[in-house]
Amino acid sequence: MELYKQLVVGLLVAGLVGFSAWASAGDSGYYGGYGGDGYDYAPVTEVIPVYQDVQVRSPRTQCWDEQIVYKQPRSAAGAVIGGLIGAAIGNKVGRHGHHHGWRYHRRGNRGAATVAGAAVGALVGNEISRANAPAQYGTQQRCQVVDEFTTRRDLVGYDVRYNYNGREYMTRTDRHPGDRIRVRVDVTPAW
Repeated sequence: MELYKQLVVGLLVAGLVGFSAWASAGDSGYYGGYGGDGYDYAPVTEVIPVYQDVQVRSPRTQCWDEQIVYKQPRSAAGAVIGGLIGAAIGNKVGRHGHHHGWRYHRRGNRGAATVAGAAVGALVGNEISRANAPAQYGTQQRCQVVDEFTTRRDLVGYDVRYNYNGREYMTRTDRHPGDRIRVRVDVTPAW
């Protein structure tokens, strides 16, 4: 009988210990097997947003008015007179020919020499007329693309402090955890 009483008392004590452990873990959300990982929830004590500064490049067009100086001949007389003089010189060279190295240029090149002389004379006459013309001033709009840099703050996560079994921990999450955070619990037997 004595053995029977000891057995009943032992079973009652084991049942009370098991019930007590079940009741204390019941609301925590813990699950997992003996000797493995499980999950629980820990109360969050502080959440600190973490930001990162990012430079953003924005190209934009910047324009300004610039003063320019230009000379324009008053008339086309310089180009006409220069063209006539050049044509006369070219015609004379083409008519008489000249020695150039070992070759003798024939009179058949007279038309080409006249045209070339007229063109060169017109250009020279135009430049002389332009150089003697009074300076004129005007404005011209100039534009260029410039890069403008601004700094933007991006939210990259949260530093979260939480307590579990009387100890304080900290982790970084990518979203706000709220008032509690899910934690992994590793349970191993102690021998």
